[in-house]
Amino acid sequence: MSGLCPGRITFRVTSGYELFDHTADLGIRGFGRTSAEIVEAMTAGFYAAVGGLALREGGETCRVTVAGDDEAVLLRDYLAVLLLRLERQLQVLKIDRVVRFGGGELSVEGTWREVDEGRSEFLREVKAITYHELSLVRMDQGYEARVIVDI
Repeated sequence: MSGLCPGRITFRVTSGYELFDHTADLGIRGFGRTSAEIVEAMTAGFYAAVGGLALREGGETCRVTVAGDDEAVLLRDYLAVLLLRLERQLQVLKIDRVVRFGGGELSVEGTWREVDEGRSEFLREVKAITYHELSLVRMDQGYEARVIVDI
């Protein structure tokens, strides 16, 4: 074929997530160039696992902080906080900025926004954020994280 340049094809994706089936559970794989992007991607992936959530205006500003030695466990514990808030108060965290992810702490500033149940589409009930196959890997071009959620 003329007009095609031979050589390597590369794709530039800065951050994101994908959901994947895992036995009777669901996996979330996130990727990003920076530690902040991986937190944002995994947050978006978690909420996507629940469904299409419509949010009400306003909300309560907050800072969510978890502490620990292992960065993958920090990410898992942070997602567990989001799950608990969603279950108990039907609220979603809209991230303003990731303050810190590393050195034994994951800290995010944002706003707890109330879910509008009438406009939302709930696809799955996420029961728990598991430790199964939990990983956070630093690669040449950023980070990749994996977590399995019990549905």
